[in-house]
Amino acid sequence: MEAIAAVGVEPRGVTILGSTGSIGCNTIDLVERNPGRYRVEALTAYGNIDLLAEQARRLNVRLAVTGDERRYLDLKAALAGTGIRAAAGPEALVEAASLPSDWVMAGIVGAAGLAPTLAAVRRGAIVALANKECLVCTGSLMVDEVRNHGATLLPVDSEHNAIFQVFDFARPERVEKIILTASGGPFRTAERQFMAGATPEQAIAHPNWDMGAKISVDSATMMNKGLEMIEAYHLFPVRTDQIEVVVHPQSVIHSMVAYVDGSVLAQLGSPDMRTPIAYTLAWPDRIASPSPRLDLARIGTLTFEAPDPERFPALRLARAALEAGGSGPVVLNAANEVAVQGFLTRRIGFLDITRVVEQCLETIPQQVISALDDVHAVDAEARRLAGTLM
Repeated sequence: MEAIAAVGVEPRGVTILGSTGSIGCNTIDLVERNPGRYRVEALTAYGNIDLLAEQARRLNVRLAVTGDERRYLDLKAALAGTGIRAAAGPEALVEAASLPSDWVMAGIVGAAGLAPTLAAVRRGAIVALANKECLVCTGSLMVDEVRNHGATLLPVDSEHNAIFQVFDFARPERVEKIILTASGGPFRTAERQFMAGATPEQAIAHPNWDMGAKISVDSATMMNKGLEMIEAYHLFPVRTDQIEVVVHPQSVIHSMVAYVDGSVLAQLGSPDMRTPIAYTLAWPDRIASPSPRLDLARIGTLTFEAPDPERFPALRLARAALEAGGSGPVVLNAANEVAVQGFLTRRIGFLDITRVVEQCLETIPQQVISALDDVHAVDAEARRLAGTLM
């Protein structure tokens, strides 16, 4: 991934897809702390119309989009008299991503973020990728689009961002393995019996990070780490057997790269998403972030352990899907999204999430993914089956 010229006098044009989520709000926080450096062109969200309209007015954007077509009139009314154009629906999300901004935060959760992210890539933008599902579902298709259109893909996930900062892209053959760290989530030491009766409130109570509900549940099942393994495979020139996961409860070391000479390079920091977001927002420069500064003397001890395969079968499922390739990761992601929503709405139990995913992987035949239409077809089939299994 080639570096670009440092940010000059002209403000960097910014589009934020998913502006009302935790990633979007943190991005706006950093933009507002650097007046004159950034110009926000467009914001998108789904249901939080009040916050979206407030953000749009505060930043004086050109376009504000809700992904929910039913909320168009609400958004339009909230922006009346501001000169800010309101729009709604999937096509409007793609339009927002297509505006000529320099940098795009791809922060829409789930498969809904795929088309807008691809639109930003296809116009050669710098894309800060906070949406795991884009690479999980499209894999080499997305990487090929980035290459063909001269786009730049910068990982926002703290783990991939950490690896990006210490990976020797010029000499990848010197890399022995990459090590993704995982907090272990709220159920790291819980018994399976307790996990079987866990509530959504308990599952989203992450011990270190402040994240949205879906991502927090993925952390509790460790499916987030499984998705990150697949994402890492496409972001970095490594084989599947060069990707390792280690549980690190303190979330201080965000990930590591081990080299053939025995050196292990790590990126450390407080568990605050504003650090990796700031890295991508200013890249290849750096800007100040208000993240709490790391005090290793106060922390005192950093611990590590292997993930428990019995407690967290999601890791096994994700690795199997990665090694199978093709449609496996698409099925994994789609079934997980449906199952997590089923858990959050109390239709199924916590342990049923991975049960539904595994049954979908076993039932849906493996297919080759050669175009975006293939992704959509497999995604839809997996969602239907997961819904039936619940």
